[in-house]
Amino acid sequence: MKPIFVLNGPNLNRLGKREPEIYGHTTLAEVEAMCREAAGERPIRFHQSNIEGEIINWIHEAIDEADGIIINPAAFTFTSIAILDALKQFPGPIIEFHISNIHRREAIYHNSLVSKIATAVIAGLGPQGYPFAVRAMIDLVGRR
Repeated sequence: MKPIFVLNGPNLNRLGKREPEIYGHTTLAEVEAMCREAAGERPIRFHQSNIEGEIINWIHEAIDEADGIIINPAAFTFTSIAILDALKQFPGPIIEFHISNIHRREAIYHNSLVSKIATAVIAGLGPQGYPFAVRAMIDLVGRR
């Protein structure tokens, strides 16, 4: 059974402290634990980086090793053609995930590059949406 990669972009290491009125009080370590619990026996590769190139390297690993990618690209959602190009190479399902509803926020957050190739988009469920994304990915992978 191949793993599901859960990739997190810049500033998500600050969850629980960063703008709790938007992102809540749940830490990234707690998010990881929720993802692993939701996955059950399915292996999870959970990563976070503030560096675009590291995220691209993990996507490259996923191309060869993963059944699915759940990605919260954070600010790179709106700026990174390099991440978009890497994701285009992934043959399996991709879920774009956002803690907040990016469409209810300032206009700068409305144009996701990742949405153009994502299988599905989940936004606005808060950190508790991550396990939902994991279960949805397991279902998507199971249909293939």
